Amino acid sequence: MDKKTISPEIEISAPQSSQTYIIVTAFLALFAVVGFGIYGLPFFFDFIMEERGWSRTQITSGNAVGKLIVAPLFGFFAGWLIDKYGPRSLMMTGAVMLAIAFVGIAFSSSLEMFYVFYVFNALGYVFAGPLPSQVLISRWFDKNRGKAMGIAYLGIGAGGAVVPILAAKLEAMFDWNTALAILGGIGFVLIFGVAFFIRDNAHKERANPSKKQLAIPAIKGVTMREILRDRNFYLLAIGSMCSIGVVGGVSQHIKLYLSDLDFSQTDAAQVMSFVLLSSLIGRVLMGFLADIFNRKYVMLAIYLIVASAIPLLLVPDFTGRIYIFAVIFGIGLGGDYMIIPLMAADLFGIKALGRTMGIILVADGVAEALFPVLLGVLYSEAVGYTIGFSVLIGVALLGAVFIAFLRKPEQHKGLEGIVEAK
Repeated sequence: MDKKTISPEIEISAPQSSQTYIIVTAFLALFAVVGFGIYGLPFFFDFIMEERGWSRTQITSGNAVGKLIVAPLFGFFAGWLIDKYGPRSLMMTGAVMLAIAFVGIAFSSSLEMFYVFYVFNALGYVFAGPLPSQVLISRWFDKNRGKAMGIAYLGIGAGGAVVPILAAKLEAMFDWNTALAILGGIGFVLIFGVAFFIRDNAHKERANPSKKQLAIPAIKGVTMREILRDRNFYLLAIGSMCSIGVVGGVSQHIKLYLSDLDFSQTDAAQVMSFVLLSSLIGRVLMGFLADIFNRKYVMLAIYLIVASAIPLLLVPDFTGRIYIFAVIFGIGLGGDYMIIPLMAADLFGIKALGRTMGIILVADGVAEALFPVLLGVLYSEAVGYTIGFSVLIGVALLGAVFIAFLRKPEQHKGLEGIVEAK
C-alpha cells in the first residue's frame, strides 16, 4: 500500500514512554545542579565565614567568579554542542564537574581554591543544568510544552527544598565539610545515572513514526544572524537578566539575612525550604498558564510577582511576615527560570534553541553572579539590607518594562492533524 507523504513541515510526536523519561531526566538534573548547586551552597555560607574568616562579599563572590569565567567561554559553545550532538554527553560531564566542585569547596582553605572550585560548579551548571534540560523538553514536546517544562522545573524547587533540611541533618551527623562533600556525591549519582540512558534521537523517532502517530507542526528555526538582529532577542535577554539577577541576589543572601534576625539553623533551613516548596506551586501554575495564555503576559506577571515580594523584607516585622514573603517570592521564583526558554522557543524556534539560550544563559549567569556581590557591597551593619533590597525592587520592575515591549509571539496550542503510516 502507498504511504502518505509526510510534509517536511510536519513532525511526529515522540512516544509517550520516551517523553516521560525525558521529564524525569530533566527533573533530576535540575534537582541536583540547581537545587543543590545554587540553593544548597548558600546554606553553608555562615559555616565557611566562621571557619575561614571571610566577608559576605567574598563568600558570595565565588559564584560570581565562576559564572563570569565560565558563562562567556562555554555558554554559547555548550549550546552549539547540544544543537549538534544532543545533551547526553554534556550532562554526564556536568555531573562530574558538580561533584568536584562540592568536594573542593568543602575542603579548600584558600580563597583562590574556593574560586577555582566555584568555576567547576559553574561548569556543572552550564553542561548539566537548565540549558540541556530546556533543549530536551523543547525537542520532545510541542503540545503541552509549558506543562512539561513546569513539571521538569519542579526539580529545582524539590532540590532546593530538600537540600537545606538534608544538609542540616548531615552537618549534625558529621561536620559541614563532610556534609557538603556527600551532597556532591548524591548530585553526581542522580545526574549521571539518568543522563546515561538518554536517547539523543527524538528527531529520528519522529521521522519514523509508528501507526497513527499524531502530527504537530514543526517550529522553524531562524539563523543566529537573524536572531542577533532582532530587537526582541535583546529585550528578552536584558529583561531576564534583571529578574534572574534579583532572584539570585535574594536567594544567595536569604540565609545571611535570616541570621541577622537571629533565626536558628533549623528555622533558617525551614524558611529556605518553604521558599522552594512554594516555587513548586509557581512552576506548575505558570507552566499551566503558559499553555493557555500568551507567554509574554505570563512572563510579565512572574516578574511583577518577584518585584512585589521583596518589600516584605523591608517593612516592620509582623507575625508571619517571612513566610508570606516565602510564598510570594517562591511562586515568582518557580516561574522565573522556566518561562525564559518557552519565550525563546516561541520567538526564535526550537532548532536554534540551544544556541539562543546559550547566549541568554550567559547574560543571565552574569547577572545572577554579580547581583549577590552587589548586595554584599551595599550591605551595612548599621542599616542592613535596606539599600540593597531597594535597588533589587527597582531592577525587578525594570525587567518587567523590557518584557512589556516584547512582541506577542505566536504559540502552537494544539494538534493540527493526523498522519497515518500504512
